[in-house]
Amino acid sequence: MDIFEKIGDTISAKGKEAADKAKEIAEIASLRSQIATCEEIIKKNYLEIGRLYYERYGDMGEEYFEKQCRAVRNARNGAEQLQKKINEIKGL
Repeated sequence: MDIFEKIGDTISAKGKEAADKAKEIAEIASLRSQIATCEEIIKKNYLEIGRLYYERYGDMGEEYFEKQCRAVRNARNGAEQLQKKINEIKGL
């Protein structure tokens, strides 16, 4: 009977180890998800700061941001031209 008890104890111990590892993995996944949420909030607010800056100061030609402001203006103009082409294709 001693061998069966040892086998049972071993199975029980391994089951507990597996359960603990699964719990650890789930906790890590949850924490990574929370980190991703925090990073998304940061990204969203950085974008909002940039948009607000551009709307307020984009035409002032501040040297430090001129390259980025010019890129935004060019991209907006390009998007407008592409939208016009789409509207022409649709017959609008």
